[in-house]
Amino acid sequence: MNFHNILVNWYLQNKRDLPWRNTADPYLIWLSEIMLQQTRVAQGMPYFFAFTKEFPTVFDLANASEEQVLKLWQGLGYYSRARNLHKTAQYIANELNGIFPDSYTELLKLKGVGEYTAAAIASFSYNEAVPVVDGNVFRVLSRYFDIESDIAQPSTKKEFTALALELMPKDNPAIFNQAIMEFGALQCVPKSPNCTICDFNESCAALQKKKVNVLPFKSKKVKVTNRFFNYLILEDALGNTLIQKRTSKGIWHNLYEFPLLETQEIVDFDFVSEAVQNDVFASYTIIGIEECNQAAVIHKLSHQHLHIQFWRIKIKEVIENGVNMIDLKTFPFPIVIYNFIEKQEINC
Repeated sequence: MNFHNILVNWYLQNKRDLPWRNTADPYLIWLSEIMLQQTRVAQGMPYFFAFTKEFPTVFDLANASEEQVLKLWQGLGYYSRARNLHKTAQYIANELNGIFPDSYTELLKLKGVGEYTAAAIASFSYNEAVPVVDGNVFRVLSRYFDIESDIAQPSTKKEFTALALELMPKDNPAIFNQAIMEFGALQCVPKSPNCTICDFNESCAALQKKKVNVLPFKSKKVKVTNRFFNYLILEDALGNTLIQKRTSKGIWHNLYEFPLLETQEIVDFDFVSEAVQNDVFASYTIIGIEECNQAAVIHKLSHQHLHIQFWRIKIKEVIENGVNMIDLKTFPFPIVIYNFIEKQEINC
């Protein structure tokens, strides 16, 4: 079919020069694919360079502490990716002698590696004829062939995978996979693509039928939960503060934060003052309480909107195992807290 010829020719003329495209090393490809899950290339690129500099081999990554990995990942979000990355590196280094599985089926067995990532590694590193199917691929194929199947349904993934496999040249699956993802990222973009310059504008069914803006079809809507976080920043006589690790399952697992007072809504000074003196920090002598941000910071996650307020609590006593302001920055924090510390708003 002419589809893959036009696609690959477009790719060879328009592809971005990305570091993970200049190698067949499964470690580097795996690293890049994990980082680029739910992350734009521009955002992920500095992290890729930082990780490959700090951990040039899978053994280096395996031998690092989880805190080192989380600290380097700080700001990239979806931190379960980093924890799975670390555990998988340890498994490959210790159980597989540093050698990555060399097939799609075996790659799927790795923690944190799903169908898309396994297909990417298998095709880019080992030239296995297995298609990658992500949001870009859904968009390109649904528009070109006018497919109205609901991409929120698991059955649709199988439909598009079968179609991509049929279109893929079996002698060079890697370049086809790279091309269709790049085409979706650069040309066939989600909103207002420039179809007048598209190489497929004479054969794209969605363009002919004026359906470009309605495809692909997705039925499910993400339900967003609002949560209200009040971070309590203790400051003792030495200028030290108190932090804790989030050990429970959920967002920011194993990252650090200040003591947290979670409420049902945005609260005022009187509410926090009463909670701090009568409950949260009842064992300390409170000298003063001050709100550090006039309006709540809204931090948006995929399924949650966090409304965050920071409160400085001065106490008379010295905090046992308190952390000074210099050491504070060495811990892995959620980026919204780290940015607060970096801006020195901690001093209100």
